[in-house]
Amino acid sequence: MPATPHRSARAATRRPTMGAPTVALATALVTLLVLPAALPSAALARSSGTERALKMVDTDHDGTIDLAEAQAAAGKVFDAAETDKDGTVDAKELKGRLSKKDLKAADTDSDGTLDRKEYLALVAQRFTAADPDNDGTLDARELKSPAGRSLLQLLK
Repeated sequence: MPATPHRSARAATRRPTMGAPTVALATALVTLLVLPAALPSAALARSSGTERALKMVDTDHDGTIDLAEAQAAAGKVFDAAETDKDGTVDAKELKGRLSKKDLKAADTDSDGTLDRKEYLALVAQRFTAADPDNDGTLDARELKSPAGRSLLQLLK
């Protein structure tokens, strides 16, 4: 009979240690499982702002914004921003909603400010730019586009 090697009690209970390749593999596996789960939350955070804006502006609750709803929201923003009660908003009152270049382009009477008519005309222009299918409404997808986000800056 061949003799079986005797293992000590300590050797029998010893667990194999994880080497560097095993640790790297485990780290990669955890990264692959956890990272994709985190990415949608970043997209959700970005889209939740759009969804919130859509719900605030969409007064008939049809899931879209039409020009009348956009202009009604813009009128409220204009009234709130127009703090000195001179009937116009300037760059300071707009608080970053428009670049100086965009303000100058929208300022048709070249007085350095936007009156309500100029502000609403800009809203209409941005609405049209955000409506590529020309159906007269903006859904969440269209509002997430660069043109849609540009419009939303004037409605918040």
